[in-house]
Amino acid sequence: MVVHTQNELTDAEVDRIFHALADATRRDIVRRTLVGEASVSRLADSYDMSFAAVQKHVAVLEGAGLVTKHRQGRERLVRGNPDTIARAQHLLDEFELLWRSRVERLDALLAEDPDPS
Repeated sequence: MVVHTQNELTDAEVDRIFHALADATRRDIVRRTLVGEASVSRLADSYDMSFAAVQKHVAVLEGAGLVTKHRQGRERLVRGNPDTIARAQHLLDEFELLWRSRVERLDALLAEDPDPS
């Protein structure tokens, strides 16, 4: 059994986040909504696709926790969720540390290896 701290993501959360971020339109929606909230209608005006298609992209992002939606009057406003971005960044930072430590060990091994010539 794997125990996750509050900052750690479950495997399912990681899968949803990186699946959502695998699409350029969704990455752009996240970028736009981290700068400032936007209505789904205003987001749809920014892309060469139907309103329904943009709504589906927002739903994928919302399912991954990358954005939140709330109603303001007749509009549905979308806001980027920096907490989820930070949690994903933490995971990537851990991968980077693992990779760097392996490279450092390889460098140390190569430095110890006498020249066979």
